[in-house]
Amino acid sequence: MAHPYLFWLAGAVLLVAAGVVTTLLPHRRARSEQRRTAWSVARAAIDSAAVSRDAAPDRVPEAERLLTRAESLARGGVDAARAAAEHARQADRLWRGQR
Repeated sequence: MAHPYLFWLAGAVLLVAAGVVTTLLPHRRARSEQRRTAWSVARAAIDSAAVSRDAAPDRVPEAERLLTRAESLARGGVDAARAAAEHARQADRLWRGQR
């Protein structure tokens, strides 16, 4: 028969493992959701800037540079998505201000 302390040790290990999984899984899901949301906002801003670019009567080199920069950040994390969205919004403002 196994020693009773082995059962206590196994129970403690299972309890710690369950605690780790219980705390890490929701945090991981929340980060993933935050990343998807940030990139959705960034893609919408990039698309809006692209529409404004196509509707603008003249070229605006600064706005084109900003839009290119926004598109080049396409595979980063949340911070990259926020930066891409801001670049796209600035480009959109430049093109809209030209009308």
